[in-house]
Amino acid sequence: MIEFIKVKKVYPNDVVALNNINVKINKGEFVFLVGQSGSGKSTFLKLILKEEDPTEGTIFVNGYEVSAMKRRDIPYLRRSIGVVFQDFRLLPDKTVYENVAFAMRITEALPKEIRRQVPMALGLVGLSRKANVFPNQLSGGEQQRVAVARAIVNNPSILIADEPTGNLDPETSWEIMKLLVDINNRGTTVVVATHEKSIVDSLKKRVICLDRGTIIRDQQKGTYENEGTHNKIYI
Repeated sequence: MIEFIKVKKVYPNDVVALNNINVKINKGEFVFLVGQSGSGKSTFLKLILKEEDPTEGTIFVNGYEVSAMKRRDIPYLRRSIGVVFQDFRLLPDKTVYENVAFAMRITEALPKEIRRQVPMALGLVGLSRKANVFPNQLSGGEQQRVAVARAIVNNPSILIADEPTGNLDPETSWEIMKLLVDINNRGTTVVVATHEKSIVDSLKKRVICLDRGTIIRDQQKGTYENEGTHNKIYI
């Protein structure tokens, strides 16, 4: 589903963001991506989305060789990936329904497909009754649920969540994370960059830890801490 082979990313200011990354994420996995600020998490996600290109190495996503992909093919890649951001990024002048439908309109989906898929996505995130309200009428947790619905409405095979609970209180954070687990249980591959220690420890999913651009731990059913050495990984 996602594979990095000897990937290195150096930015124009000579900062090495990632170095010799070799990792494979299989279909249907749920993976936490953790690491200190500046460890390379954001670059890792940007490379998956083809927002950045690797300096060296090869990247495969959903059968595409992303590192050699032509610009005209990038939209096809991104249609297969849903993205949830920390700051929601909802359109303030559009209703909940319109925000989710917009994600389908930009892929040129047919109106009848939009009418079918949007209510289903809103139902999955528990917002069927909020379809006609605007983002400023919602709580932070509800806004993030809209963002999740928007990310999954096109039935992506991969869902990337970049600090999805960063602006939420602990109880709401758990609700969003449980929603992501439910989506994963339906077959979607989920990659979550997070700093939420309690969530990572409790869910016992695969944990990939980055430190200064390299993978220092890749553990199935891992925790926020390295249980072997008890060295805390501060994120």
